[in-house]
Amino acid sequence: MIIDDEVDLCLLMKNYLVHRQYTVHYALTLKEGIDMLDSFQPDILFLDNNLPDGIGWNKAKEIMNHHPRLSLYLMSGYQPNVPDDLPTDKFKVIQKPISFADLDFLNRNGKD
Repeated sequence: MIIDDEVDLCLLMKNYLVHRQYTVHYALTLKEGIDMLDSFQPDILFLDNNLPDGIGWNKAKEIMNHHPRLSLYLMSGYQPNVPDDLPTDKFKVIQKPISFADLDFLNRNGKD
């Protein structure tokens, strides 16, 4: 799942991941994305920091508490402070602009 307000980025990432046999949903706002998390129960979440209705990374700990098996990829065009108390083995920071090479780790880790 992707929560990012950049429609083009969501569509590019979705297309790339669907071709690699992932099912992908995306949301353009934090509220919509958090609501969708409960419905879809994804294994992986790409979460943007600066969203129209809030700071995505501020919700990271809450999201991880509600979805402990989730792998979280925090995305940002700049390097803000990473939230405290996130399990270090369950999240990674990806710097924007994202290249497809940034997503190749998914192929190495297998399909969740």
